[in-house]
Amino acid sequence: MASAAAAGGGSGLGALGKSAELRSRLLFVLMALVIFRIGAHITIPGIDPQVMETLFQQQQGSILEMFNMFSGGALQRMSVFALGVMPYITASIIMQLMSHVVPSLEQIRKEGESGRRKITKYTRYLTLALCTFQALGIGIALEGQQ
Repeated sequence: MASAAAAGGGSGLGALGKSAELRSRLLFVLMALVIFRIGAHITIPGIDPQVMETLFQQQQGSILEMFNMFSGGALQRMSVFALGVMPYITASIIMQLMSHVVPSLEQIRKEGESGRRKITKYTRYLTLALCTFQALGIGIALEGQQ
């Protein structure tokens, strides 16, 4: 009697070695995670880590701690990746909602592949604006805590 893995016809972890595209995608994801984890530990120049640690100890149970949790602890270290992917996710949600409400964006969305590329470009621009806004907001909020 053949095992379930043998009967699967190459599915499972054995197929990972056979598919170059799948392997390259997994390597890309792993490298992105490694880069993010390294960047989450690089402190922004000019930030005193002791002051940040004291501030976060005083603010336990606050919204600041919740934002720190969403950033994987990068906010407490004031790392270069302190905002995480939140601005991009927010921009994606806003653009999806706006493409159903704003007629010109709805028309672009219906253009097919070229429309999708335009929406993606607009999403990236909105992400940059949201990053700037959120970084300023966090800076002002942290400055007001001291």
